[in-house]
Amino acid sequence: MKISYNWLKDFLNIDLDAERVGEILTDLGLEVEGIENYESIKGGLEGVVVGKVLTCEKHANADRLKVTTVDLGNGEPVQIVCGAPNVEAGQLVPVATVGTTLHTIKGESFKINKGKIRGEVSMGMICAEDELGLGESHEGIMVLEEGIEPGTPAGDIFELYSDHVFEIGLTPNRADAMSHLGVARDLYAGLLQLEETKKKLNTPSVSDFHVDERTYNIKVEVEDSELVPRYCGITITDLKIQDSPSWMQNRLRAIGLSPINNVVDITNYVLHELGQPLHAFDADKIKKDKVRVRTLPTGTKFTTLDGVERELHEEDIMICDGDSNPMCIGGVFGGIKSGVTEETTSIFLESAYFDPISIRKTAKRHGLNTDASFRFERGIDPNTVEYALQRAAILIAEFAEGKIVSDIIDFYPNKIEDHQIRLSYERAFRLIGEEISTDTIKNILASLDIRIDSQTESGLGLTVPAYRVDVTREADVVEEILRVYGYNNVEIPEKIKTSVETSPGLNPEKVDMVTSEFLISNGIYESMSNSLTRPDYSSLSESITEDRNVTILNALSKDLSVMRQSMLFGLLESTAYNLNRKSSNFRLFEFGNTYHKYDSGYVENKHLALVFTGNRAGDHWGLQSQASDFFYMKGVVAGLLERLGVKGTRYGKMKNDMISEGLAIYFGKKKLVEFGVVKPGILKSFGIKQEVLFADFDWAHVMESIEGSQIKVEELPKHPEVKRDLALLLDEEVSFVDLHDFAKQAERKLLKQVDLFDVYLGDKLPEGKKSYALSFILQDKSKTLTDKQIDKIMKKLQQGFEREFKAELR
Repeated sequence: MKISYNWLKDFLNIDLDAERVGEILTDLGLEVEGIENYESIKGGLEGVVVGKVLTCEKHANADRLKVTTVDLGNGEPVQIVCGAPNVEAGQLVPVATVGTTLHTIKGESFKINKGKIRGEVSMGMICAEDELGLGESHEGIMVLEEGIEPGTPAGDIFELYSDHVFEIGLTPNRADAMSHLGVARDLYAGLLQLEETKKKLNTPSVSDFHVDERTYNIKVEVEDSELVPRYCGITITDLKIQDSPSWMQNRLRAIGLSPINNVVDITNYVLHELGQPLHAFDADKIKKDKVRVRTLPTGTKFTTLDGVERELHEEDIMICDGDSNPMCIGGVFGGIKSGVTEETTSIFLESAYFDPISIRKTAKRHGLNTDASFRFERGIDPNTVEYALQRAAILIAEFAEGKIVSDIIDFYPNKIEDHQIRLSYERAFRLIGEEISTDTIKNILASLDIRIDSQTESGLGLTVPAYRVDVTREADVVEEILRVYGYNNVEIPEKIKTSVETSPGLNPEKVDMVTSEFLISNGIYESMSNSLTRPDYSSLSESITEDRNVTILNALSKDLSVMRQSMLFGLLESTAYNLNRKSSNFRLFEFGNTYHKYDSGYVENKHLALVFTGNRAGDHWGLQSQASDFFYMKGVVAGLLERLGVKGTRYGKMKNDMISEGLAIYFGKKKLVEFGVVKPGILKSFGIKQEVLFADFDWAHVMESIEGSQIKVEELPKHPEVKRDLALLLDEEVSFVDLHDFAKQAERKLLKQVDLFDVYLGDKLPEGKKSYALSFILQDKSKTLTDKQIDKIMKKLQQGFEREFKAELR
């Protein structure tokens, strides 16, 4: 949000540096993200002076050029070659001296250098108005009025406007600060606390408001007072549509608005001055001299000011004429047929308070974000509705020469009341962290328009104005006191008091922290994805169905219209983003929730997800590249479970249709994690051309398995392990998991570990076959194994593989 410093000075008589004001606003919670220097003429005509043309002769080598001598007021006339047809001796003209940078009306910039034009030296340039940024004409040079001394800076004779513009990062809760008045109120409170001002806040006066004659009354009918709690209007005739005054145009341009005409500019001016959106209708286009505020059936066609035909929703607030023809989407956007044009002579000026929720839904449905909807959907001041209308009517009467020909129509059946809050000093001090003077508290509240109704030794009874929609609780009042008092003024205690946390069960936050530390120490970066995602991702997996999507009612866009059912797609978006920026080696992890809609209700599950792609490290002359492959991910997953103390897990088949090759790890019957290679078809949907691995932990099951795992302390074995290998020729459909589980069942006592250390698929093998090389670790804790025992176990395993899997020993 852009705020003009000059405009703020209308409300506050201050002369502080813009940087100092920015610091105060930031301390008050209105974060100033930047300060721009605005100039109505870029460059401020620096280096441009008034010159007097002493002589003007035809150029010897060019028919259309003239050679002039110009007095620049320094006693040394200069020669300037000029191509303008209207240059003559005796004229006073604007001259850009050598070294000056000019900024044209089209935004182009060029520097004036000493040079030769067709053999004649030229020491500057006599300027046309478009070259100075003062207008659009390029028919000839500007000729100034007589009586100006040569050498006078051009900036002294033209109406130049400069300003400092604050870019404020406004938080959504601060609806009261969406105007210059709102920002000035906060700044005033801050200055009072800092004792940098003792003057009062100035607000625009409407004491001059009066009805000229009561000859044109447009009636108003509001059908639903819940959707439209307050609606005001007034009729103004005999208008002259023309440009608004230059001071108003400058202020609008400074905050990024383009002037249109006096009436439209005034409605925009009052909007940014007071925070109250207004809308002007051409009164001659309002049929039956009646405005009906109502809703229309779903599917009704309506063309807005941008020329787009839109289909209305039955909940959209519409401003209609007497025949119920729509003229405007209330609080959002005007219609193409009812607005102010150059032919307009009479207007109906609207000022209203619309239901914030309704406006937000309408704006999102139609994909519109206007200055009006931005304010209405956050909540404006219902008590400014009439005041802003009077302010605009006065300005229109002055600058469009209009006549106010009706009383203000004010539909306000149920007044929106201020908030009543009780403030306890004790609770306030506890939240603030120190005791501050009760007089200071009272002064701060008074500066914020919070009225003190009653006082006791223990606290205050307060009335908070309706425009402070974010101050509804005692804690909110304390926050207001603290931000004006100054967070930096709260002393840091010398002692930090804390208590030792005692918890009978597992601490979820601690488990998350241990997990994060383990993954980060392994070079895996934490990622955070939006839990809102695209509905068409459900087409990429049979396990993620469209009917289980949790849909957002007021979605910001189609790409953010449902809650995610899987952690994979957000991480793939991050992967694609990084790959597109030439970052091809990285590993990410993310804690997050998935959301599902079932017949029994909504379900929310916590997950930990990992994504690996590329190599484990970047290219280096001293290191051989190692891919972040399946086995690397398997090691990280297993290492994490071991770090968390999960014991007694087993590998099993996974049932994830988004992973082409992978495994699952179980604790009893609970599946803890699935991991493997993401299917190429899914990667193609994200434009990813390299292999990506994905692991998905069901965090609830992980937490249960941690609680269910008992830490066992065992004596180190005194007798050695024995390792034996088998190379088996197998059918392609036989998996390592099948072999692993069979071996564990066949020899439960002495077989400690089974590993797959080589896989071969090649032309030398029969069709449909593959070769696995397995290692087996055997150990007896009570004695050293003999060759006879070892051979017996290996023979049993070999015969079992041959019998169950038709394996052949290679």
